[in-house]
Amino acid sequence: MRTPPSPRPDGGAEESGEPGEAPSIDLNADLGEGFGRWTLTDDEQLLSVVTSANVACGFHAGDAATMRRVCELAAARGVRIGAQVSYRDLAGFGRRSMEVPAAELTAEVAYQIGALEVFARAAGARVAYVKPHGALYNRVVGDEEQAAAVVAGVLLADRTLPVLGLPGSRLHEAASASGLPVVAEAFGDRAYRADGSLLPRGQAGAVVSDPGAVVERSLTLARAGVVTAHCGSVVPVRARSLCLHGDTPGAVDLARRVRERLEAAGIRVEAFA
Repeated sequence: MRTPPSPRPDGGAEESGEPGEAPSIDLNADLGEGFGRWTLTDDEQLLSVVTSANVACGFHAGDAATMRRVCELAAARGVRIGAQVSYRDLAGFGRRSMEVPAAELTAEVAYQIGALEVFARAAGARVAYVKPHGALYNRVVGDEEQAAAVVAGVLLADRTLPVLGLPGSRLHEAASASGLPVVAEAFGDRAYRADGSLLPRGQAGAVVSDPGAVVERSLTLARAGVVTAHCGSVVPVRARSLCLHGDTPGAVDLARRVRERLEAAGIRVEAFA
């Protein structure tokens, strides 16, 4: 992974361009991560906090009824709907490394976006962006071929969709080269390596479990555009969107605390432009 760009002097949150107006940041969460009778995320409560919803499209979680319900809830609350695409891995929740031929991955990404778009339109909204999930998210940070395959899938579905991902990733390079908008993302509850990539979940300390630490890391990311890596070094992470994992224990309360802390610090919480 290439080193992400340095943060702006005033921080990582986006400026409005109007003198004296507060910076802003988007809050996104992974939602609809259930299947049949099994549920994982408290979609209704999280949709009262976040501004963008990464909706599982059936490959790592989610089914038709769940996708429809989450789209309806998101549209009713004015929350932006994003397609969270993944490897076809229901048993492993999309977090297992897989070898998928590029052409097949392209078709599967487009398929997932198209499936969610049906339910988004039925709810009076649209799919507004795309974000890879789990193993695919981490793979396209450094894998040029897989990143290009994901981008090709997005282009096949809709040539205007922004791609949400890690700043400095191969995914963002490929998306930008293809004319797709990119949105940089940060994580308050994940440990970072010195190169700006995420510490793999299989390693100790990969997930930040202390709620107070998550809240303060989120504020630092939004306001200063930096995070302290697992090794202790300070890493620039200039992000426009902050992810709050919906499958974290106490996710709703944690999301509320993060939003309240950001707003108390004068940061506007709103969907990215």
